Amino acid sequence: MRRLVIALFWVLTTSGTLGASAGEVWVVELDGAITPASADYFLHALDDAQEADAEAVVMRLDTPGGLDQAMRDMIKAILASDVPVITYVAPNGSRAASAGTYLLYASHIAAMAPATNVGSATPVSIGGTPFSPPTTKPAQEDEGKDETPSKPKGGDTAMERKVVNDAVAYIRGLAELRGRNADWAEKAVREAVNLPASEALAANVVDVVADDLDALLKALDGRVVTTSHGEATLTLAGVEIRTIVPGWRHELLALITDPNVAYILLMIGLYGLILEFYNPGFGVPGVTGIICLLLAAYALQMLPVNYAGLALILLGIGLMVAEVFTPSIGVLGVGGVIAFVAGSIILFDSDLPGYQISIPIIAAFAAGSAALFLFATGTAIRARQLTVATGREAMIGANAEALEDFDRTGWVRAFGENWQARTDHAVRKGESLRIRAVEGLVLDVTRKEPST
Repeated sequence: MRRLVIALFWVLTTSGTLGASAGEVWVVELDGAITPASADYFLHALDDAQEADAEAVVMRLDTPGGLDQAMRDMIKAILASDVPVITYVAPNGSRAASAGTYLLYASHIAAMAPATNVGSATPVSIGGTPFSPPTTKPAQEDEGKDETPSKPKGGDTAMERKVVNDAVAYIRGLAELRGRNADWAEKAVREAVNLPASEALAANVVDVVADDLDALLKALDGRVVTTSHGEATLTLAGVEIRTIVPGWRHELLALITDPNVAYILLMIGLYGLILEFYNPGFGVPGVTGIICLLLAAYALQMLPVNYAGLALILLGIGLMVAEVFTPSIGVLGVGGVIAFVAGSIILFDSDLPGYQISIPIIAAFAAGSAALFLFATGTAIRARQLTVATGREAMIGANAEALEDFDRTGWVRAFGENWQARTDHAVRKGESLRIRAVEGLVLDVTRKEPST
């Protein structure tokens, strides 16, 4: 009996170990610009990975750069994570430029595939005005010349220098935290230098170069990293690889935060409300306009919006609407089109790839808006020239027929009804009369002039 109990205890205690699966490594794909949508996708994946107690999170990266705030949100999450984050620039031909360089430096492990590159971390836009990395004159150009104070390295203006120096301090702090090459990181910011994978490994910019994900995990197995909870040893042998696919929420966020889509939503929203005000009670344009405006507002607050551009768009539409109601021989309309196009071009305050509105889309909306308001203006002008068909004004000049003989007042028939009439001459029954005025319920009539 005792042996049976021992055997049963051994089976119960070892069955869990024998049947347990290896840990998981979560793979998050980031391909393209670092946007609020991609940051939201990564942050949610990292949170879920920590709750699932994953062995590590691999961020497979290929980016030309992105928005500073989105990048910093991701870096804060990486630094606070108790799950090691491995940034892997892959596949071959990929790059970690601009914001990607900062993410690579912030990660617990920085890895690259062959034929990839890293660098060009200089901020590309300040207040919508692009600037280039500072250049230095060759030494021979300065020989024999009086020494003059040179421009501070980092930009042409105080604002540019401030932003560049802030970026330098930020990336040097990340480099020192992870024990990577801080001097090269500074050069990547100030001079926009680049390194291929093999040179990045030799210069201590990255920790490993691997052909693929399996080779990467094999190379990192047993390596010790420092997370927010202290040192951790990577146990990556035989782990299950789980690729995280963006959900519908992230797909929707990525769609509406595309500058072109946000711009289209803004235009549909504005024109929907204008149409609803022009023809109240219909409902569909107003509801559609409000929904599109709310989606556009959500997207715009996540994008680098130039509010001067937004104001110009609203001014342009306002001027075109004013042209309909107060025709000014095209002055307001032309000014509105110019303001609309200028505002659309400068709406987004960034020179990053993918953050400019497509010129054909701007041209299509500008041409459509101009055509719509020209048509509305022409309709309004023609309406003003039409004879009034209803109301008291329409009765002036109409015909009436005398129902009796009268000298001053009597009864006439007009518009299928009997009216009391007043005149300044004698009228015979059946005589055709013309209405001169309407005073209350009394018609002022006179003898109809014979046609010539």
